[in-house]
This record gives sequence, structure tokens and C-alpha cells, in this order.
Amino acid sequence: MKLLKTSVLACSLLAFSVSCNDKSFLNVDPTGALSDDQLNTVGNIDKQVIAAYAQLGNDIYYVPYTSMWPYGNVRGGDAYKGGGGTADVDAFHFYETFIFNRVDLSNTDEFWYRMYLSISRCNDALRRLNAVDAATMPNKAVRQGEMRFLRGHFYFLLKEMFKYVPYIDEELPVDQYPTVSNVALSNDALWSKVAEDFRFAVENLPATQPEIGRATKPAAQAYLAKTLLYQAYTQNESNAVTGIDAAKLTEVNALCNAVISSGQYSLHADFATNFLTAGDNGVESVFAIQFSRNDGTPKGRTDRGNELNYPMNPEYGCCSFHQPSQNLINSFKTDAGGLPRFADFNTSGDLTTPADFLSTTVDPRLDHTVAIVGHPFKYDPNFVFQESWVRVPQVYGYNLSMKESVLPTDPSFQKTPPFMSSSKNWTIIRYADVLLWKAEALIELNRPSEALPLINQIRQRAQNSTARLKQANGAATSKYNIGLYPTAGFTQAYAREALRFERRLEFAMEGYRFFDLVRWGIAAPYLNTYFAKEKNLRQYLSTARFTPARDEYMPIPINQINFSKGLYKQNVGW
Repeated sequence: MKLLKTSVLACSLLAFSVSCNDKSFLNVDPTGALSDDQLNTVGNIDKQVIAAYAQLGNDIYYVPYTSMWPYGNVRGGDAYKGGGGTADVDAFHFYETFIFNRVDLSNTDEFWYRMYLSISRCNDALRRLNAVDAATMPNKAVRQGEMRFLRGHFYFLLKEMFKYVPYIDEELPVDQYPTVSNVALSNDALWSKVAEDFRFAVENLPATQPEIGRATKPAAQAYLAKTLLYQAYTQNESNAVTGIDAAKLTEVNALCNAVISSGQYSLHADFATNFLTAGDNGVESVFAIQFSRNDGTPKGRTDRGNELNYPMNPEYGCCSFHQPSQNLINSFKTDAGGLPRFADFNTSGDLTTPADFLSTTVDPRLDHTVAIVGHPFKYDPNFVFQESWVRVPQVYGYNLSMKESVLPTDPSFQKTPPFMSSSKNWTIIRYADVLLWKAEALIELNRPSEALPLINQIRQRAQNSTARLKQANGAATSKYNIGLYPTAGFTQAYAREALRFERRLEFAMEGYRFFDLVRWGIAAPYLNTYFAKEKNLRQYLSTARFTPARDEYMPIPINQINFSKGLYKQNVGW
């Protein structure tokens, strides 16, 4: 045995000696690593594309960017932060109250970082795609379109959050990144850059894709319509809306028409289907983040951005964040004709007790959106929401959000201790979005009569969405009454109010409300009116205040300003 060991050692040393003499070992690629050139094969470029798609769902509970719930709902008056109290993920509390928001919050800084990490994946894939021969990669243009679509999405999120951000594309050398200021482009020019990505995607993506989850031409048309709708509301340097660009609204209308006429989409017959695993990639889903479980990864590719937002009962266990505000709950009240109560929904008594929901007529979308004590949770009449399911009701009340959650028996449900998650998709663009974007454009073009049937189409679906809203004895959970808007009196001013209210009811708790308020230029008066009453219900809001010409956008993170050596400029008011 000793002789064998010596012989093996001698042979090894001889081999090492020969290798050292010819130096050939120096040219061997390291095991477990790929050189930059090795990534430039068709197969590896496609993997780079997949890596960019993965960033859609690579968020986490303290920096979510799927549903955007802390930034869109909590800041928009549709939700309280929730959780274990104001110190639990305190950055969200600072966002909600505005006056405590700061330039040095790590959550805001990480949001910025994660967006640019996502953009860098798109840019890396695009650099390689641009260089590959189309004869070698026949689907080159399609993949380029997909990457431009995804990059547009990530820049859109940055834009609505911060207004002014540095724009970096695949053509800029890495060593030039430090030279790009966040104010190199005007507000309008930066919107145009985002739109350019979606325009390219429209020109290069197919109407359908062989693999579910890839961007398509109609999805790009829809996202371009959304971008132009935001850009149409021109803002000055104090963030005030100074006008509306009719030409852009006209293009929004045309793009929405293209999506509608594609014949690929329609409203689900039941509103509930949008928020059930069985509805994933259904007829209303224009573009959605694809999640998965049991896919070979340690914890699956589940929806971690919403994992705080489950009840505290044993079947779940954590963490009672994202609680609907009383103002939002009250907004579902309807009058004798089934129409929203624009003027008095929040001054005619709060909907709080079980009796309130049976004595006051409400829009059915209330029970699809809000978990209410005594009402079935997520359509299971034997799984009834209880007071004990809420973590600190003395701070945030007794209601929770439902759209993002699934039942513990759902095949998509997965615990990610100590949190909850699921592989249910999160839809970025629903067909209902397209209908209401078109309606909004028509109203602002002073064509309200053409917007009326679009809004009523949404309301008609809500009217027909009560089959799942039953108690165990078969009785309706609440007193539902929803009607359609009549033609008479549907003026531009009234239509505008109806459209804005409809967006709130249809997309409640889906992450859009605050950004709608800023786009319309009404965030300050709306939110300060909201705080005036809510502070009497929720003591922690007693000093909350929205400051115009500041709070419309997040501050540029001080870390980013420091990294740029002062090249980045702070947003107005900060």
C-alpha cells in the first residue's frame, strides 16, 4: 500500500512538472465559472433573457415591487401599514404618515438598487442580443422586444416612484455610468425614453408566444398606453399638473383599441377569478408575473413581496400587514340606484359591525377585496374571518386584504417560515385596466358618452360577481346593490368623478391608488382630507400630513447621491 501511494504521488508530481513546463494549464477556463465570451452563445443568451424575467418576482417582503402595496395603497389612503405596530417594518410607517419619511431609509435605497439590478440584467441580455447574428438566432428580434418590454417595466416603476432617475441603456459603456445624472433628461423626456422601449416591443413582439409568461405585442401596446397616459398629465417642477396632452390621449385610445380588437382578452365573468390560482393566465390577464413552487429550487419561486399580508390564525400564522382603511371600506357604499355615494360615503357612518354590512347597500367588490369579521375568507363559507386573526386591532382595526392571499388548502400555498406565500400569479396589467385607461382618455378628450359603456361594462361584471359571496347557510354575505350609470347627466365633470371612483373600487389594494392621485394632480387635497377623519379613528395618524411639492415622489436615496459624488440631484422639497 505504501508503494502504491508513493507511485501515485510520483506520477502526480511528474504530470504537474510537465504541465508547468508547457504552461498550457494557464489557458484552461476555471471550473464553475463562465467567461464573458462563453455567454455569447444562443443558448446562454436565452438564459440571460430568462434571468431578466426572473427579476420580475425577485422582491422580498421589506422591499416589495410586485403589487407595490406599501407605495401605492398605504401612501394612497386605501390601506394602513398593519403588522405588529408602527415600529414593525417602520419604513412603511414613515411612507404612510409622510412627515417621517427620510432620505436615508434603507428600504427606499434597496428599492432603487433592485430596480437597477433588474435593468442591468435587461441591458446585459440586450448587448448580447444586439451583437448576435439573426441568421444564428432567428428569434433575435423577439427576444430584443421582450428585453425592451421588461426594461420599460422597471423604468416605469422607478419613474412613478422617484420622477427623476438616471437613464442607462445597453449602449452606454459601464465605465460611463458614473457620468449619467438623474436630471440629464427632463420629466417629459424621461417618459419618452420609457415609451421608446414599449414602442420597440410593439414593433417586434408577436401577438402570442409559445411559452406562457413571455411579453406579447398586445401587452406592449397596453403598457405603452399606460406610459403615455401618465406622460399626458404634464407636471411642473413643483409636481403640480399643469395640463393634459390631447395628442397623447388620442394615442392611448388607439392603443387600447388595438388591445381590445386583438380578440385575446375579455373580463372574467366573475371578478373573483382574477384573484384565484385557477384564474392564472386567464382571459383578463394581459401580462402577469409567473410564480412557481415545487420547481427544484429550495423555496420555490413564490410571491415573496406579499408574504407579510396573511392573517394571524393557526392555518397561516403571520403577519397581518396591509389592512384596508376605513375610508376604503366606506367607499364601497352605494345609493338606492346602486351608484357610488361620491359626496357622503365617508360622512354617513362607518361600516364596522356585521349589522352594518347587512343594513347598508354595498358594491360586491367589497367582499372580494376586504376580509371582514364574520364573513367567509377567500370564498370558503366554513373558513370565517375572526377578530383574533388580526395582530394589533387597537392600532389598525379588524380588517385585512384578500386579493393577494390564497386559502391554506390551495395548491399554490406555501409557507416560507415565518411568513406565508403562494405561487399564484400577480397580474401587472388586467384587461379591466385597458378598458378604464381608454375611458379616462376619452373623458379627458371630452368624449364622455363613449367612455360610459366602458365603465358600465366593468360595473356590469361586478353586478354579476356575487355567486361566491355566500355564508354557509346560502345567504348573501352583505347587502349588495350595484347599478349602471345612466346616459342622462353623464357630463365630462361627472364622468371624470365616476372614472376615478371606478378605478379605486376595481383596483383597490392592487398597488395603484397613490400613483393615480399624483397623475391626476389631486394627491395633496385628497390625502389631507383623508387624514382629517382617519386620525380620529387611528391615533398613529394624528400628525400625518401630505406636503405638496415634495411628497408626490420619494426622495432620491442619500446613499445614491453619495455614490454619485453629488452628481444626482435631490427631488424638490427634500
